[in-house]
Amino acid sequence: MEEHILPTEHKLKARIRTLTDGLATGLAVLSTLLVVAPLVAIFIYLVYKGASSLSWAFFTDVPKPVGEAGGGMANAIAGSAILLAVGSLIGIPVGISGGIFLAEFGRGTKLANAVRFTADVLNGVPSIVMGIAVYSLVVVPQGHFSAFSGGVALGIMMIPTVCRTTEEMLLMVPNAVREAALALGVPNWRSVLAITVRTASSGIITGCMLAFARVAGETAPLIFTAFGNVGWSSRLDEPIAALPLQIYVYALSPYDDWHRLAWAGALVLIVLIVLAVSLVRYVTSRGVLKGAS
Repeated sequence: MEEHILPTEHKLKARIRTLTDGLATGLAVLSTLLVVAPLVAIFIYLVYKGASSLSWAFFTDVPKPVGEAGGGMANAIAGSAILLAVGSLIGIPVGISGGIFLAEFGRGTKLANAVRFTADVLNGVPSIVMGIAVYSLVVVPQGHFSAFSGGVALGIMMIPTVCRTTEEMLLMVPNAVREAALALGVPNWRSVLAITVRTASSGIITGCMLAFARVAGETAPLIFTAFGNVGWSSRLDEPIAALPLQIYVYALSPYDDWHRLAWAGALVLIVLIVLAVSLVRYVTSRGVLKGAS
């Protein structure tokens, strides 16, 4: 009798394990679809609404006056590139330096706790509040709006994300790597920069990309800083156009032609962000593979 029961129990347990495995796999696939679905839906809708308004003139012309058909957002695309470049030059070095300090030199100190707390609070500050603060600290003393003040606002918004991501990535590097470098007589600062940071470089660059993607579509801080410009401008001490600002102005207008251009601008903005992130990830993966080989 027992000989017949044991195989039956084994079959039952095997079926339960199979069902559990299938259920877990199904939940994982469902979770993945739920994460990807909003992005796919937004992208498809933007293509549906904005693709028809894309043309060569959109990428080469400046906005036309009210009531005149046509025009483009070439100045806004160039302005966004300038603002993001200035913001990255400010936010990425400061954020990475802060993350290195928190993970390597300031563990357990009161200063490190204060920096970590400040970064977490700064990460939760609304973007419009950031814009008002930079307006008071930079725009008012300058006496005018400028691309530089817009870059400062975006750079400050990038700092907490880059800082905390850098810290987490460095903490994931095994202590054996640090100890091996120190055992060879390598100074601590050089060990951190040449070995620890390089080991965690993929994660650090991913954090920089997350911060870049977050600020690329910000509008509120640019209203108080860069302000916008209907013509070409590449000077850092003058107001400058930006894609989010131009989309905001066109979306609020009562003109159908401007609404179509706003959808096209939103599509271009998303595509540019995806291309920039994909390019950085490709270059990073190639560098990591070469370094490993």
